[in-house]
Amino acid sequence: MGVQLSRLHIERVLAKAGHPSSDFDLNTNIELPKAPLKAAGVLLPLIERASGTNLILTKRSATIRNHPGQIAFPGGRVDPGDRDHVAAAIREADEEIGLPPHTVDVLGELPSHVTISNYEMHPVVGWVRQDFTPQAEEAEVSEIFEVPLRHVLDLSKYKVQSRFWRDQKRSFYTVPFGPYYIWGATARVLRSFAEKANK
Repeated sequence: MGVQLSRLHIERVLAKAGHPSSDFDLNTNIELPKAPLKAAGVLLPLIERASGTNLILTKRSATIRNHPGQIAFPGGRVDPGDRDHVAAAIREADEEIGLPPHTVDVLGELPSHVTISNYEMHPVVGWVRQDFTPQAEEAEVSEIFEVPLRHVLDLSKYKVQSRFWRDQKRSFYTVPFGPYYIWGATARVLRSFAEKANK
C-alpha cells in the first residue's frame, strides 16, 4: 500500500470506525459460544526501524495447551489486578517478550474479536518509543520476530483458506510472511487494521 506509516498516520487510521469480528464470521455453521466471554487484552507493538515501521509478533511454544506453535500477539486474559484490557495487554507484553511498559505509548485500539475458545480479544496498538532487548518467556513463547507493517496493511496479502477441525470445515484468513504462517484470530485482527488503513 502507498500510505505513509508515521505514528500520526497510524493514530488517524485507528480513529476511523470499525466493526467487531469473530472466528465465526466465515463459519456460520459453527455455533456461537453460550458461556460468558472471557476478556483478553493483546498488544500490537509497533517499532520504527531504518526500513520502516515493523510489528512485533510471537510464535507460541509448541508445548502449551492452547494454540501451540501459532503466531500471536503478546497478550492474555484480563486478571483481577488489571485496571482494564489495555493494562492487561501491556503487562502481558512485559511478561512474554520483555517489553518495558514505560516505553509503550498507546495509539488506539482495533475492534474487538471473539474467538472460538470463548475469549473477547481487545487489540491495543502501541508505539514502542525506544529499542529493547526482547526476552521470550520460554513457557509460552518460542520466538519473537518482526513483520513490516506495510505487509499486514496490504489487503492483497490476505487469503481465505479452510481446513477440517473437530469434524467441521472451518474457514479463516491468512497473511503469510516468509516462514511465518499467520492465520486465524491473529490474521483477522490484522485484516481489521488493514481495512481501516485502506478506507
